[in-house]
Amino acid sequence: MSFIAHSARIPAIRQGDPKVINGWIMYDWANSVYQLTIASAIFQVYYNAVTCSGDNCMVSFLGIKVVNSVLYSYTVAAAYFIVGVFSPLFSGLADYTGRRKTFMKVFTLIGSVSCMVLYFFDHDHIALGVIAFGMGTLGYAGSIVFYNSFLPVIAAPEDQDKISARGYSMGYIGGVILLLFNIWMIQFPGFFGIPEGSPLPARISFLSVGIWWIGFAQITFWRLPKYTFRHRTGRENVITSGYRELMTVFVQVRKSFNLSCYLTGFLFMMMGVLTVMFMAASFGTKELKLSDEVLIPTILLIQFVGVIGAWSFSRLSKRIGNFRALILSVVIWIFVCFGAYTVESARGFIIAAVFIGLVMGGSQSLARSTYSKMLPETTDHTSYFSFYDVMEKLATVCGLVLFGLMNSLTSGMRTGVLMIAIFFVISLVFFLLLLKKGLKSI
Repeated sequence: MSFIAHSARIPAIRQGDPKVINGWIMYDWANSVYQLTIASAIFQVYYNAVTCSGDNCMVSFLGIKVVNSVLYSYTVAAAYFIVGVFSPLFSGLADYTGRRKTFMKVFTLIGSVSCMVLYFFDHDHIALGVIAFGMGTLGYAGSIVFYNSFLPVIAAPEDQDKISARGYSMGYIGGVILLLFNIWMIQFPGFFGIPEGSPLPARISFLSVGIWWIGFAQITFWRLPKYTFRHRTGRENVITSGYRELMTVFVQVRKSFNLSCYLTGFLFMMMGVLTVMFMAASFGTKELKLSDEVLIPTILLIQFVGVIGAWSFSRLSKRIGNFRALILSVVIWIFVCFGAYTVESARGFIIAAVFIGLVMGGSQSLARSTYSKMLPETTDHTSYFSFYDVMEKLATVCGLVLFGLMNSLTSGMRTGVLMIAIFFVISLVFFLLLLKKGLKSI
């Protein structure tokens, strides 16, 4: 029996099915624990503790001597580079075979198992820990590609913003619940029968992330449709179709001054935002010598303030417009970076963290919604947002590689903070240029 005949008998997907939508939302609950516990908080602190001996933070990775924070930033950059390069290929294959969920499962398995492997990360297994962290990041970023692609399949256009917001909220709640538990275990190990000063609570937290992620993801996989086919022409090449779509969007972007200018500003803005997100805890540990008792709760504070910030900027955008609110967030980022460069105490770091939280969620949500409103009349929004996602991953790679390079050249992270400020300044220039050209109504 032919593949086409087989696919023709698969029932059409009904948009707006509450059971399917709730299943989709649960994946945010499942995988956001990686973003909070691994990418933002506990792993960064543990990584610096394991890879530093006093003031010596040089490590040997596969026979190469490198500064630990440089290795960390390059590892994240490598994972996002791989996803960015190959996601169009994987997306094309998923569209052709209809097995979008299967690809999402594979990346989820890679990410969650890698988090569990981090349980074995210690002074004697640095290479294992770095590779597992890189694979966990790859699994997270790769699964998100397919997770996001389900939204237009299962939800009507007018409901997508609301459903996406529900997913974000569920992800935040789930991530914070597990992070609070892990912080409790780290701060009060005696309550769990673990000796004071033992690295075991942190290692258990990595294990808990993997179990939580793959466990709750089963709800999503049980409810999402097994097959999701995209309309394709007979001559379309499954290997190159995803790249061809991106090239088509790129050509259209080049023809539009507004989109070209906006996406250039967006690229530099996200280079700054995502570098701060991945490197903030390392800065507190290495430059300010903050203890775990100060650093981890401060990172948690960023998450709490982030919800208030996202809500506040959402309200602000309704009063002054998306674009002006986005420009305001970039201005705040610039002041935060210059302030962080001069920080010398825990109090200064906490103050900077509050402002980071205020603009972290707001700037990212505003950037995406502003881009959505700038798109030309088209029925192919998926390709435009695929291009946007690739730009975001490219920003992650560029920001972290340049930060790591600056760190290795200056043997410190403060100069890298100034470089991040320059990213935001360049972004502001492009946004102001758009504002001058009359882009005020969005």
